[in-house]
Amino acid sequence: PDPSLSVPVGQCGNQVGCRFWDLALREHAAVNKKGIYDEALSSFFRNIDTRCGDGPDIYKGKIRSLKARALLIDMEEGVVNEILQGPLRDVFDSKQLITDVSGSGNNWAVGHKLYGYQYRENIVEKLRKTAEHCDCLQCFFIIHSMGGGTGSGLGTFVLNLLEEEFPEVYRFVTSVYPSGEDDVITSPYNSVLAMKELNEHADCVLPIENESLFDIVNKIHQMTNSGKLGSSVKQSSLVTSSAGSAKTALEKPFDAMNNIVANLLLNLTSSARFEGSLNMDLNEISMNLVPFPRLHYLVSSLTPLYTLADVNVPSRKLDQMFSDAFSRDHQLIQADPKHSLYLACALLVRGNVQVSDLRRNIERLKPSLHFVSWNQEGWKTGLCSVPPVGHSHSLLALANNTCVKPTFIQLKDKFMKLYKKKAHLHHYLHIEGMEQSCFSEAISSLSDLIEEYDELDATKDGPRTDPSRLKIAA
Repeated sequence: PDPSLSVPVGQCGNQVGCRFWDLALREHAAVNKKGIYDEALSSFFRNIDTRCGDGPDIYKGKIRSLKARALLIDMEEGVVNEILQGPLRDVFDSKQLITDVSGSGNNWAVGHKLYGYQYRENIVEKLRKTAEHCDCLQCFFIIHSMGGGTGSGLGTFVLNLLEEEFPEVYRFVTSVYPSGEDDVITSPYNSVLAMKELNEHADCVLPIENESLFDIVNKIHQMTNSGKLGSSVKQSSLVTSSAGSAKTALEKPFDAMNNIVANLLLNLTSSARFEGSLNMDLNEISMNLVPFPRLHYLVSSLTPLYTLADVNVPSRKLDQMFSDAFSRDHQLIQADPKHSLYLACALLVRGNVQVSDLRRNIERLKPSLHFVSWNQEGWKTGLCSVPPVGHSHSLLALANNTCVKPTFIQLKDKFMKLYKKKAHLHHYLHIEGMEQSCFSEAISSLSDLIEEYDELDATKDGPRTDPSRLKIAA
C-alpha cells in the first residue's frame, strides 16, 4: 500500500490525530505479533534506526523506532506538548512539529492570512521533507475543526499549499463542525470562510458534527450505566487510563468524541493498511463517490459504535450492522440519508465477511434508498479481512447524499445573523490581506453549493430521466 501523510491542524485536529495513531498502533500490535516492520505499518509509519540519528528507513526486519508519517501544526503549544509528554512521544520528533505560543484567537483571518503568510516556508519545507520519505504518496489527510481560528484558517491554508506543491496527490479532509450551542461567538464566520476553501481545494471532505458525537457518547454512556450491556470495561481499553483504573467518560468529554473520529479514520484507512479480498484504495473513494467536483462532502456512519467505549457487548449481527449504517443514530452528522437522495455510497467492511453477505445486504436495503436516476448501481464496496480489535466485524458507510444540505443551510443562517449586524467584523478586517469581499465571496460560495444540492433534490421524485450531458462532437 502507498503511504499517506496526516496533517492535523489546531487543537481539535491534533487531539483526533493523537487518538488515531494510538489506536492504529494498538491495532497493528494486535495483528503483528512478531514485531516485524511490514507493509501494513509502512502506510502510516516509518521504521528508523535511531542509533544513527535520523537514520535511514529500515524496510525489512524488526521494528526499530516507528515514526508517524505526519506533520503536527498548532498555533498554541498545549496539545502538541501533551502528545510529546504522553505515551506517543517516541512517534514524533521536533522536525514534525510547527507550533506557536499565541493561538489564533478564534479568528480565521489570523490563522489563514497572518500565520499562513508567516509560516508558509516552514510548512512547505517540512511537508516536502516528510513526503520525501514516501516512495509513492497516496494521499494527504488534513484533520481540523471549522469553528476555531487555527483549524479553520491555517488548516485551509495548508490545504491550498498541498494543492500547489503536490497537485497530483489526493486531499482528504476530516472537518469537525461546531454544534448549535457553540461557545465561540465567531464560529459561523470561521466555518463559512473555511467552507469556501474546502469547496475549491479539497478532493473529499468528511463533515462531522460535534452534536452527533456528543449524542453518540451519551448513548454509549447510558447503555453502560443502565447495565443493559453489562458494564464491564475491558482491560487496557480506551476508557481506562494507562494506570489501568477505569476513567469515566466525563473526565475529558472530548476524549470519547475524538475516539469516534479516530475510529472513522481507522476504518477508512484499513484497506490501505491490511489485506482484504476487496481492497479499496482511498483514491477510489473520490473517483467513485464524487460525480460532481464540488459535491465532495461524504456523510459517514459507523457501526458498531461501542468499540469506542470498549464495553463488553455481544457483537451486532451482521445484517443488523448494515441496517444500523443507514439509521439516523449512527450518522456522524445530524442527517437522515434514507429520506434524501444518494449520488453514490461506499461500504467499507472489516472482519470475516463474505462478498455474498455484502451483496445480500445491498439488495435488501436498496428498495428503501433513493439513488439518482443515472447512478442506480452507485455502490462501492471494500472488504478488509482484519477486524477492529475486540470485534468480529465493523462497517463504515460513506454516503454522497443530499442530506448534508441542512447542515450547510444552518451554517449559512448563523453566518447571516452576525453578518447583517456587521458583528465582530473589525476583528477580521484589521488583519492584513483580509477584505470585506472575503466574507461576501465565502457566503456566495456556500449559497451556490446549497443551490446545487437543491437542484438534485428537485429530481428525487421526478421521472427517471438522465440529466443533460455535454454533447461531444465526434
